[in-house]
Amino acid sequence: MPIFNYHCCDCDTDFELLVMGSNIPNCPHCGSQHLEKQLSRVAAPGRSAGLMARGRAQAAKEGHLSHFSPAERKLR
Repeated sequence: MPIFNYHCCDCDTDFELLVMGSNIPNCPHCGSQHLEKQLSRVAAPGRSAGLMARGRAQAAKEGHLSHFSPAERKLR
């Protein structure tokens, strides 16, 4: 059961709902079914700091220091 983002055309409200199958949801604010399904933003899991650290370590090993600050370049 995915979570969808919706925009209610009647009360101009944005919200998320857990929707099963082909059910047509109602706006939780005004009860309308005049809704537009919105594109959901995909968020990466909270591991981005570790991925960045590994990527930077690999770049430093290969000698690519252009994305490091001047202070960090001295440490390498």
